[in-house]
Amino acid sequence: MEKNVSTIVEGMTCGNCALTISRFLEKKGMRNISTNAASGEVNFTASADTDITSVYDAIDGLGYRVVRGEEESEHAGIHTDQADTENLLFVVCLCLTVPLLLHMFISWPLLHNPWFQLALSTPVFAIGCYAFVPPAIRSLKHRMPNMDVLIMLGATAAYVYSLIGLLFFAAEAHQYLFFETTASIITLVMAGNWLEHRTVKSTTIAIDALVKLQPRFARLVMTDSQGKESIIEVESKYVRNGDIVLVNTGDHIPVDGTVIFGQGEVDEKMLTGESLPVYREPGMNVVGGTMLVSGSLKLQATAVGNASVLSNIIRMVREAQGAKSPLQRLADRISAIFVPAVFTIAVLTLLINYFLAGHSFPESMMRSIAVMVISCPCAMGLATPAAVAVGLGRAARNGMLIKGGDTLSALKSVRNIVFDKTGTLTTGTHEISEFKAVDISDEVFRCVVAAIEQHSSHPIARSVTRQWTDSKGVVFTKVREISGKGMEATDSDGRIWQLGSEAWLHSDKAVDRGFDLYLYCNGQYAGAIRITDTLRPDAAATVRELQSMGYRTVLLSGDKEEKVKTMAKSLGFASYRSEQTPQKKKEVLRQLLEEAPTAMVGDGINDAPALAMATVGISLSESTQIAIQSAQVILSNNQLSSLPRAIRLGKYTDRTIRENLFWAFLYNIVAIPVAAAGYLSPTWGAGIMALSDVVLVINSLRLGFRRI
Repeated sequence: MEKNVSTIVEGMTCGNCALTISRFLEKKGMRNISTNAASGEVNFTASADTDITSVYDAIDGLGYRVVRGEEESEHAGIHTDQADTENLLFVVCLCLTVPLLLHMFISWPLLHNPWFQLALSTPVFAIGCYAFVPPAIRSLKHRMPNMDVLIMLGATAAYVYSLIGLLFFAAEAHQYLFFETTASIITLVMAGNWLEHRTVKSTTIAIDALVKLQPRFARLVMTDSQGKESIIEVESKYVRNGDIVLVNTGDHIPVDGTVIFGQGEVDEKMLTGESLPVYREPGMNVVGGTMLVSGSLKLQATAVGNASVLSNIIRMVREAQGAKSPLQRLADRISAIFVPAVFTIAVLTLLINYFLAGHSFPESMMRSIAVMVISCPCAMGLATPAAVAVGLGRAARNGMLIKGGDTLSALKSVRNIVFDKTGTLTTGTHEISEFKAVDISDEVFRCVVAAIEQHSSHPIARSVTRQWTDSKGVVFTKVREISGKGMEATDSDGRIWQLGSEAWLHSDKAVDRGFDLYLYCNGQYAGAIRITDTLRPDAAATVRELQSMGYRTVLLSGDKEEKVKTMAKSLGFASYRSEQTPQKKKEVLRQLLEEAPTAMVGDGINDAPALAMATVGISLSESTQIAIQSAQVILSNNQLSSLPRAIRLGKYTDRTIRENLFWAFLYNIVAIPVAAAGYLSPTWGAGIMALSDVVLVINSLRLGFRRI
């Protein structure tokens, strides 16, 4: 037997933290590990005999803190104070580092004064020690060296080397001063961490928005011993299974339940993606968080709290975000080898030069420190962010907002692209696509329908009256709206006209099925109307272009089979799925992901779990905020035609990153042994290091000009 464990870990604020905990749990024998830096959640599967308390204690030993028991309810906002402190420290480092870098461009004597440089760099070095030394020590303690070790190795080497040069070689101090290197390493890394924290924090907005969909209060129907009902308002969290809840027009339904009294139309767009309301009557189920557009319902609660559909959507989004670890930088992946290798080479350099080559101890020490200065991770640290910065800027200028460099890299691996229908391939604006008049003229049909719909505020009615504005004098003596069904009107000749749903008027007929509105006159069928979403003008061309690029395109929608099939055929989709709930969409995504990396293009709340689970989630700027926050790519110009360009940009960016890393590592591979042999002084090493940075920047800037 196995047990699933879920907890919250304080201090897990970035992808590197999440990776450290994941690797640690793997060593402990845990399986199905999911670490979510955004929410601090950690999930894993342990064997039945595992002592979970000892596992928690071990995580605490890494420098984090497992939130246990009742503390979980107080977890919200735990990162705020820590984030504020880190932001303040970053600002201090930035203010002190800028003057240090200016001395390379300005001849102001004070900037070149070594003691002034020491005064500026020392606080930055101290802040670096405060920020990076504890996690570096923990990673070494658990034999999992990470980038923090490399950062502090380079920064400390440069600082110590500069300090020794200042104190012992005052006459030639300028040849030994690398205080700006120390400060720039620490400041640039803190800037990268700040950007990562901002990205991580933004992912929690999607979950927060989902939570806010759950109404805070519910109208609870209480019945006394004499059968008299009374309504009391309570917080939704106090509603229990079996309780009776009253929902009126315009209310959001507080819990999942079954209708036991009343009729009405419910907007279930958050679940199905279909913007038209659905009719609900006794015996039918409704979902918490959806909105009652018209009517009044009494429902019996069937699922509350964590068992509700909305809670399951929230859980699916969290699981998908946690399971998809950020792309590990190549420098991080090899740091377990690089860090001890550099340290070993530096020690060997000292020993060989002093004991075997006969050099003095200070000279041998200088060569040893030179090795560490030359192996400073500046180039490796710049390789990825330089390319990413240019790539993200290029994307923004072309109407594509991309959340982080990992997304750019992930885009190049995609093989399947899944599209939602409503609001993604369509505009979400309804129009009359087809109508049929029976035994009356088309003109009379349009006038009667327009006259009836003028008396309704239903979304379909507004769509009809937007196109058919002229009723040409059709007058009704009586008009009434039948909740959840449609409209009924009596004209001056006494004829009774009914306009409404198939379920109300046309359910027993075999002809003309599948329309959205039916018109009856004195009980006789008089015609029907089909309402459809307007197709985006660039949808067909985008699908064709993606297919020509070799991608498999899939249409995935919560809409009815007939509508989805028609659209799939018109746009050229070889594969489609209809009537998909959020859970079903997630299952389809899981199946596709097992075959190949998959991108999801969606716009609704019902798409959020799939967007979060996909290799890359893509949304439009007009989408719901939850979809936008769950996605990694937002087409801010609201044009699907930007999608192929985003994918090509992702490929070019990933290629540029690999080229940058090649040059960065080549520099270290060549420079380290040359420095160890004493043929390359730290001054020349710093110059070559700066040159390597220039090469990487120039290579990255190519991204801003190449054709995509």
